[in-house]
Order: sequence, then structure tokens, then C-alpha cells
Amino acid sequence: MKQISLNKIEIIKVIAGIKNTENDLLAIEEPLEIKIATSIDNLKIQKSISVTMRTPANDAELALGFLYTEGLISNANQVLKVEENYLFQENVVLITLQKEVELDLKNTERNFYTTSSCGVCGKSSIDAVISKLYRANISTITTKSSVLIGLADTLRNSQEVFNKTGGLHASAIFDNDGKLLYMREDVGRHNALDKVIGYAFQNNLLPLSNCILLLSGRISFELVQKAAVAGIAIIAAIGAPSSLAVQLGTEQNLTLIGFLRGNNYNIYCGSQRIID
Repeated sequence: MKQISLNKIEIIKVIAGIKNTENDLLAIEEPLEIKIATSIDNLKIQKSISVTMRTPANDAELALGFLYTEGLISNANQVLKVEENYLFQENVVLITLQKEVELDLKNTERNFYTTSSCGVCGKSSIDAVISKLYRANISTITTKSSVLIGLADTLRNSQEVFNKTGGLHASAIFDNDGKLLYMREDVGRHNALDKVIGYAFQNNLLPLSNCILLLSGRISFELVQKAAVAGIAIIAAIGAPSSLAVQLGTEQNLTLIGFLRGNNYNIYCGSQRIID
């Protein structure tokens, strides 16, 4: 079933003090419950992992990307099936694991409810979220500065829903020549990244050590953590990084680029990967 990401409403638009009634498009924001199930010693176990506010679309990718970056699953062979709208319940995804795949939830102490803008909300400690990094510092990927300056325009031109609403974040994966490989949009910046990582997980593309990640907004700590789990060494963004994001990027020998606009950008760490 095709999921609807847009909602048409009637608004009053004011231009130079003159009011006009027009139709407008809004990006839909709805909750998604992620459930996980497995069988151990013939005992069936099912558990709700998280509820996140997201834009409906690519829910299976979002759920798989979330579980992967949280360290609950490590490879596609562990997944038996993914069911969207489980038992005809809208906004529910059930991921069933192969038999005898154990659920280790002790390092994922996240609040059951997270907002679409959630960063490291509900985490018991920073150590819990950096326990499963791919060690992206071994990546030898480099790219040219001329490639970087073209990424933002490519992303903007591919953001179909954003171009209609102006209300979505995006995460995009490029190769080191600047070719857009795939992109996902969502009201939550971390959801958009989970979707692209979930796509890579489904298609056995991990680690993404020869790719560049472009974020449409700012760079938070959790986005750096998720990217590092996926093996991404170069992270660029239209906005600014946080101090903790730069700290983690420096510790993991990642390349963080912020304020990528036109010919201008800031390199916060990992400048050796950018060739003039």
C-alpha cells in the first residue's frame, strides 16, 4: 500500500497586507511504532522498541536502519521478515528475526516515545551509543572540493516532498565523485538518516565507507554516531555541527563539513580527506 506523505489544506496567505485563500501542502507527521519479534527455545518474544514521529514512507527502511544503528541487529541474515501495517494496524512495523537471534536491549535504553527531532533523548549514557562504531577511521576515501560544492544543489533538486512543502529534512548518499546514489526525506533528521542506512542494510551495501553523507540541516551527535555505525567517513551538512558532534568526529577520525553553501564550507575535522 502506497503511503501518503502530503496533506492538502486551505490557508489564508497574506502578501503585502492583502489576504487570499489558497491551497497549501503540508508534510505529514504521524507516529510509527517499531516492534521486534523472535523465537528462543520455542518461546515467542515480541517487544515494542520505539515510537517515533515520522513522515509516512519507507517505513521498513526506517525500522531496519533504527535497529541497526542502535545495535540490535548486525546483518540482514538475522531478519526473517518485515511487516508494515502489522495486523492491519496503521503506523506499526514488526520485524521478525530468525530463530535463536537474541535481543540485547541493555545498551538501548531509549524512552519509548521519541519526537521527530529527538537527538540523544532517553539514552542512559553517551557510552551506550558509541559502542558499535564501524571504526570509520580506517576509510581512505577522499573527495575533491569541487565535488563538495555541487552536492547541495543536487540534493535540493531531488527533494520532491520538500520542494512542495518546505518542511522536511533529507539525508543523501553520494559517491566520492558527487553522484547521488539515493536519498530519503522525513520530518525527523535522524529518521531520514535511518531510512538511507536501512536501505543500505536491506541491499547489503554496508559499510558505506566509500560514500559521502549529506544532511539537509545541522549535524548532531546522534547523526554522527549513526553515520559512523554505517561506516561513513565524510559527513557534510547545510547547517552547523554541535560541539559534541565535532568531538565524536575528531575521536573517530571522521571528516565533518558544515555550512555547505555554494562555494563555501567549513571543515571541522578530518581535512585530509578533502583534496583542493
